[in-house]
Amino acid sequence: MQQLIHENKTFEKVVYTGELIRGREFQDCTFKQCDLSNSEFSGSKFIDCVFEGCNLSMLKVGNTSLQSVTFKDCKILGVNFHECSDFLFSVAFENCIIDFASFSGKKMAKTNFVKCSLKETSFVQTILTGSKFEQCDLSGTLFNRSDLSSVNFATAYNYTIDPEINTMKKAVLSAEGLAGLLLKHQLKIV
Repeated sequence: MQQLIHENKTFEKVVYTGELIRGREFQDCTFKQCDLSNSEFSGSKFIDCVFEGCNLSMLKVGNTSLQSVTFKDCKILGVNFHECSDFLFSVAFENCIIDFASFSGKKMAKTNFVKCSLKETSFVQTILTGSKFEQCDLSGTLFNRSDLSSVNFATAYNYTIDPEINTMKKAVLSAEGLAGLLLKHQLKIV
């Protein structure tokens, strides 16, 4: 990974824990079973990249550009995505552990979270219009002053959302999930 620009490469089982890697560009690259935990990729660009089975926990992404980046079967604990560049920010997650992360202030309409754990994750002032949380655990996840219009929560669970401080027009919820909208009122639902 010493080069500044990488195109159409596959990085497999690379271990770069705690490394400082700045100002790199990765286009159409695949990362398989890599351990990049506690590393810093500040000022780097990832365009049309896929991460599969990687450990990205505590990855530092200040001013990092994520454009059409897909994460599959990854461990992404405590990553502050809110520090990423806003320019063309586009991500998708499948079967990932994204606990204790932050997407605060991000514009991420139509983002797919499929079979993910998003425990204690922060969505403050986040635009999620048309996004999908399919079979996701949202225990302790914070939605505050976010646009959740047309977001699909039909198969998500363990969420608590205050509809008085979030925009939820046309959001899709399951009957079981309605209790998560009323929690602040301390109602007993039987």
